[in-house]
Amino acid sequence: MAKRRILLLSDDLRMNSGVGTMSREFVIGTLNHYDWIQVGGAIKHPDEGKIINMDESVRKETGVEDANLTIYPVSGYGNPDLVRSIIDKHQIDAILHYTDPRFWGWLYEMEHEIRQNIPIYYYNIWDDWPAPHYNENFYESCDLIMNISKQTVAIVKEVAKRKPRTDWDCTYLPHGVNEKQFYPVDKFSEEFKQVESMRKQLTDDNIEFIVFYNNRNIRRKLPGDVIMAFKHFCDQLTKEEADKCCLLMHTQPRDDNGTDLPVVAKTLAPDYKVYFSDQRLSTQQLNYLYNLSDLTINMASNEGFGLGTCESLMTATPIIVNVTGGLQDQCGFKLNGKFVTHKDYEEIKSFHDDRKWKNNPDLTWGDWVKPIWPSNRSLQGSIPTPYIFDDRCRWDDAGDAIKDWYDEGQDKREEFGLKGREFVTSDESMQSVRWMSKNFIDQMDTAFDKWKPRKRYSVYKA
Repeated sequence: MAKRRILLLSDDLRMNSGVGTMSREFVIGTLNHYDWIQVGGAIKHPDEGKIINMDESVRKETGVEDANLTIYPVSGYGNPDLVRSIIDKHQIDAILHYTDPRFWGWLYEMEHEIRQNIPIYYYNIWDDWPAPHYNENFYESCDLIMNISKQTVAIVKEVAKRKPRTDWDCTYLPHGVNEKQFYPVDKFSEEFKQVESMRKQLTDDNIEFIVFYNNRNIRRKLPGDVIMAFKHFCDQLTKEEADKCCLLMHTQPRDDNGTDLPVVAKTLAPDYKVYFSDQRLSTQQLNYLYNLSDLTINMASNEGFGLGTCESLMTATPIIVNVTGGLQDQCGFKLNGKFVTHKDYEEIKSFHDDRKWKNNPDLTWGDWVKPIWPSNRSLQGSIPTPYIFDDRCRWDDAGDAIKDWYDEGQDKREEFGLKGREFVTSDESMQSVRWMSKNFIDQMDTAFDKWKPRKRYSVYKA
């Protein structure tokens, strides 16, 4: 039986973005089952206008003899004529789009045309409540919506209540981290010498405790708050103890969408050590950064998934996360001893309400995480996104969480970090590439089996 051909609309899977990285992982992980054609987007794509045949390289990489992958690089996210030509040329069986639906407005304007012949699938990354009813038309235009967090499943189903449907699927499919690429490096191995070498390149010789930040320097990631949290932590130590601690930030120190982090550090935390890693790193080098760190922190006020902290857990490095969006799924939350499911979130909505959940004895979480609850929830918005919650936690709460990990000691941090790796690779969590690839195949094949062509009609503009 010939493999189905999927047209993927997302960031170019060769690009070093979160969407690009995940696109690569689920494409590579399913090449034994599907053929893939991608319209690979970038802000200003250096390969625009080319057609990149990746067959030989992916066959060598995966060992799949009939693996097929073709990329059409574009600046932006493509256009209707390009998609029409690809559908016709490659005899596409389904379209899968992945990232914010506002980037694909033209796709939804032509969905009536596409869905007469093939289905449209959507890998949804929505961050937070209130339910985005302004996305209703986007969701209605899809035959399958796969969601990266348990909370996101509940959000989509809430939107769908206005017009209940029976001809679509709304499923849970978390991102998956590659456990062969992100792993704890044995301290007695030859490879660990490379970890130590990176440590010496990026920090001082006397550093004994490293707080790691791996996120973009943009407003919602709150990198300045991370610096203030580190300062609050260091303020609780003696000078001698603080001199052995550092904050290592793998990000662009200056970004027009964020702030000037060296100025923040120099002015507001002048007595403490904040180092920056701004070079593009290989996956192996990034793995070493997690391994040389004592914990990874993510204070983002909106977060669909939180790839960096999941990678951290895969390396057995414990985490601190804000209780918002998909970061909740990395906490291993349990209610009355049972793991919370995506169906539970339809009633719970979110655990981000500190008044309800912070000290609730019915709620527990994994040893590998110090969750910090938002202390302020504001309604943010823009013209394309009229409203969304902005869940902000206090930097002193985050600083206290750093202190908690510091006080645990190295042995406990290592013990709890290993529990974190067990969790993200488990059947319960499903946050490994192995599970992501399996879930993609299962959920898309189920949707293929259920799909029926839409009735032909025409759209007229008044």
